[in-house]
Amino acid sequence: MNKTLLKILMFGLLILFILSPFAALASLMFVLLVGAFFFLLGDVFQAIIGGDTGPKESQE
Repeated sequence: MNKTLLKILMFGLLILFILSPFAALASLMFVLLVGAFFFLLGDVFQAIIGGDTGPKESQE
């Protein structure tokens, strides 16, 4: 669940960067926004289904 919350926070910050008045690379940031949206959507969907959303740990 922490991974999902972190991605939601990062997605919100990405939207703030795009909407800032000094965004020089706004068109590139829109491409990043689309990619981030799909990653966020996948994580939220996985959290709703009940899959493992925690960080991956090495199994030794």
